[in-house]
Amino acid sequence: MSTLTTRRRPAVPPTSAPTPTPARRVWTSRAYLAAAGLLTLAFISPIYLTIVNAFKTQDQIIQNPAAPPVPPTIDNLSDALSRPDKIIQIGLANSTLTVVASVLLVIPLGAAFSFWLTRRSARLRRIVLAAFAAGLMIPPAVVLLPTIKILTFLHLDHTYAGLILTNVGGGYLSFAVFVYSGFLRAIPGEIVEAASLDGAGMLRIWWTIVMPLLRPATATVAIFLSLWIWNDFMNPQFILGPLRGQTVTTGLYLSLGQYSTNYAQLFGVMFLAAIIPVAGYLTLQKQFIAGLTTGATK
Repeated sequence: MSTLTTRRRPAVPPTSAPTPTPARRVWTSRAYLAAAGLLTLAFISPIYLTIVNAFKTQDQIIQNPAAPPVPPTIDNLSDALSRPDKIIQIGLANSTLTVVASVLLVIPLGAAFSFWLTRRSARLRRIVLAAFAAGLMIPPAVVLLPTIKILTFLHLDHTYAGLILTNVGGGYLSFAVFVYSGFLRAIPGEIVEAASLDGAGMLRIWWTIVMPLLRPATATVAIFLSLWIWNDFMNPQFILGPLRGQTVTTGLYLSLGQYSTNYAQLFGVMFLAAIIPVAGYLTLQKQFIAGLTTGATK
């Protein structure tokens, strides 16, 4: 009787993806670095041109706009401040007034409404947030004409009060509601319940307990809204009308000549117009970064 022996085939090792060679890793890293450098250069080049050309003469700007100011001059800044129409002084004052009034109205309204919304049912929250999403998706130019007609009916056209109410009732409030709603989900409900058991009303809970916890979100909303309202051109131009030196953006538009432009003075106006937003961002930078990281991790 013969015994049958079976031969086992050697196991085939599982195939794995080819490991990238060191040379390939180096070229990939260099490609990513080059793409990041080009993207960064595209973002900072307008800032660089504004800064260097604000301290150069008209001839230096025309010859080479990208060259550094050698020798630098501050005549552009003094000429911009000494304009007879006072575009800088009036524009900065009006823009600051519009931004401060709009933000001071949007922040408490957005925070209070978001706090009220978090206490409602999930179905109602979805419906309300979907309605507010329309305020972010619809372009402002689409609703500009109806907005002007409403302001005319209320006798608020060509007034700063009408411009401020337009900022409050536009997409800015929708943005604030979305930011605050996301942050309020991270606040434990036990805090509100404990305050309610102690006899505190909802208004007091919102102001003394919830608002201090929303400080990073408030800084984020304040920075974004301030920049958007400060840089807005369409609403001041059409709502306020063709008045000289209305806001900073309309003042920059008036600085452009019809047949020729004094670029030295124009860059001086642009440099002075950017001082306040940059100073405000640097002041709230810590809270702004904390607001972004908190919203991303919770």
